[in-house]
Formats: sequence, structure tokens, C-alpha cells
Amino acid sequence: MTVIQAIIWFLVAILVLVTVHEFGHFYVARRCGVRVLRFSIGFGQVLARWHDKSGTEYALSAIPLGGYVKMLDEREGEVPEDQLHQAFNRKNVWQRIAIVLAGPVANFILAVLFFWIILLVSGERGLAPIVGEVEPGSVAAAANLEVGQEILSVDGVPTASWQDVRKQLLRRLGESGPLRFTVRYPDSPLRYESEVILQAWLRGVADPMPLEGLGVRPYIPDADAVATYLEPEGAAALAGMQENDHVVSVNGEPVDSARQWVNLVRAHPQQLLDVTVMRDGQPVGLAIRPETISENGQDVGRVGMGLPTAYWPEGMIRVREFSPIQAFVAGVDKTWETSAFVLLSVKKLIFGEIAINNLSGAITIAKVAGSEAEHGWLRFLGFLALLSVSLGVFNLLPIPVLDGGHLMYYLVEVIRGKPVSEHIQVVGYQVGLIMVVGLTVLALYNDVLKL
Repeated sequence: MTVIQAIIWFLVAILVLVTVHEFGHFYVARRCGVRVLRFSIGFGQVLARWHDKSGTEYALSAIPLGGYVKMLDEREGEVPEDQLHQAFNRKNVWQRIAIVLAGPVANFILAVLFFWIILLVSGERGLAPIVGEVEPGSVAAAANLEVGQEILSVDGVPTASWQDVRKQLLRRLGESGPLRFTVRYPDSPLRYESEVILQAWLRGVADPMPLEGLGVRPYIPDADAVATYLEPEGAAALAGMQENDHVVSVNGEPVDSARQWVNLVRAHPQQLLDVTVMRDGQPVGLAIRPETISENGQDVGRVGMGLPTAYWPEGMIRVREFSPIQAFVAGVDKTWETSAFVLLSVKKLIFGEIAINNLSGAITIAKVAGSEAEHGWLRFLGFLALLSVSLGVFNLLPIPVLDGGHLMYYLVEVIRGKPVSEHIQVVGYQVGLIMVVGLTVLALYNDVLKL
């Protein structure tokens, strides 16, 4: 993925999400009889503009990090007498609430639509949460999790796949208290309960990995270390290895699987390995020196050898298909669950349960957008759905200058029976602007550090 590709997919994502958000405001404003002066995607210098028959200007502006809908409003300038009935500020408080709320609601509707498409086309697929390895001294070991067990639930929430397990563990980041598991052994109907007491689990950790933090590794099927293909100039071929050779030991250590062989090779770049293979039923000794390659900034070994494909046992891949109605209901559920998770994450950031350096901005969004697009349009739609939910939730936070700040003022107006004073609103907007700009700069700073 190139930088240009990441930027292009970032712009596509922003264009879709901002357009839908602002269209929500625009549509409801017009339904309430408010005159819309401008519908802009982006801020700053206008690059292109056109008008409709109602006089609304549609603009594409230079800074593609948001957008806005400008409405006729006496607070922003003089309004002709014959247009006062079209001014936003002249509408009753419930109409103003509906107009402000419409943007985030549009983002939630878009997320439901994208989740519905994804579930209808591909359903849900995941790997059964079978424990493959437990790290000694880890949280998982303290919870008495064992290799071969299937995790049926975490904190009472069913977990049909590792995605479900990760989701539940993410909810416990930075927390203290009991973490409960329900497990069963292979081919056994009996269920067992276990728990471990967390103490500020992974609090302050940058980019926390819940499974690694728990100390478990998923079960992954393995195959024998048999050469299915050899690169002609690879280290294995140059050392005399032949196709169908079965690696049985390295430096006197037995090799039981393809994964073990790969790990040994990767751990010994440019180091001579005493390898024993079985060839036509006879042991053959080889001296192989893995070549060095760079991977994610680290030097690892490589011998140029293909290995057999490992197949998942029946029942390990969990598949669920949906009818159109089921997909819609599941899409609504996913949107709701994601919204709750975003709110929980905001709360954890505020109270220090999640490190502030996990806050990401435009650069990270661009990288993820490009990466997801490379994996296909369904993955990109899923990313857009998550981003749309995040945008909707963020805009509903009670911060002046955001939609949630406006709603806060209007709800106070409903309770008091009169609007909040303009002075208080102006001060609030200034404070809110400082907060939003500060968060944006912090997120950008974190992005740069991660680069």
C-alpha cells in the first residue's frame, strides 16, 4: 500500500461519512422549513460550487476533514423580514433538536446499512475459541485456563468465536475486579466456571493486545515439516534438501510440526543449522544456513521452502448466515454494541483506564482505510461502518461546537422554558473549540509518534 493509496481511501471514507452526516442536518432542516444557505464538504477555500433552484450553494472545500450546513440564522447576520419564518433560530426548540440530532442519526443509519450488506453477503465467520497455548504466570494461567478448552463465555456473555472473546476482553481494559470464564473440554458437555481478579489490567499500555495480555494463544492446526516446494537458489535447496524431505530434528532438537520448524529458521538468520530429514525412510543430515531478510524492522531467517497446508478440523470454523430481516436486526445490534463500546472507551480515556497515546487521528485512519481497502470492498465497508458509528457518537458528546453541545443547550432550554444566554453559549463554544482542537492535535501527535 502506497501513501497515495492510503490518502485516496482516506478521502473516500471522509467524503462518504461527512456527506451522510451533513445530509442528515440538511434534510431535516428543509423538512422543518429552514432555508439552507450552504452545504459544504470540507472547510476553507472553496474549490468548486454550484446552486440548486432553492438557492442553496453546494461547495467542495480545500480542507477535507469535515463539513458543515449553513442555515439562515439571525445570530449570524440580518435576515429580511419576509424570510424570518425560514430562520433556524425562529424554529421551536423541538425542531432545532431534530435538526441537530439528524447528523449523528444519519451516521448510525449508514452503519446499520453497511453492517446489513456485510452480513447479507458474507454472514459471520470466525474461529472457535479453542485455547492453543497458555503462558505460565499469566492472567489466563491464574484463571486455570488449559490448552484444548473452548471458551464458551466471558463475564457471562457467550463467545462463539475469538472475535467475541477479544470484544469482551477489550471492555475490561484498565479495570480491576473479577474476570469470569465459562469453558468446556473437547467432546464433553460439562461446563466449568473459573475466574481471576484483575488489577488495573493493561492500564496505560499503548496499543493493548487483549489475548496477549491475557496470556493465551488460539489453537491453530499444524502440519508436518515436509518440503512441498524448494526455491532453486534458496538456502534449503543449496544445502541439498529435496522435495518431500521431512524435517525431524534441528541441532539435535526434535521437530514435531511445520510451525516449530518455521520458528527455528526465523530465529537463526545466518546461523548454521544441523538439520536431520527423513528421505525415503532414511535419515539424512544437512547443514543449512538461513538467509537473512528484514521483516517489520527485524532480521529473521528464511530458507526458501514450501510447507503443507494445515486444515481446520470440522466445526472449528463457525459460520452463520442471515436472511435479509435477520441481517437487518443483527446490523442494528452491531451498531448499538459498537456505540456502547465507543462510549465506554471515551469513559476509560477520561478516567485514565486506557492510555491517552491510544487516541488516533487522521494519519492512522488513512493507514487503516488503505489497508482495509486492500482486503476487499466488504472489509472497507466494515471499516466505514465502525468509523460512522464513532463519528456519530463523538458528535453527540456534550461538548459545545459539537452537535451534542447544541443538544445540551436545547435540553436546558426545554427544562428552563427559555434559551441559554448568548454569553454562556459563546463562552461554551470557545471552551469546546479549544477542547476539540486540543484533542485533534494530540491525536495527530500520537499518529506521528507511531510512524
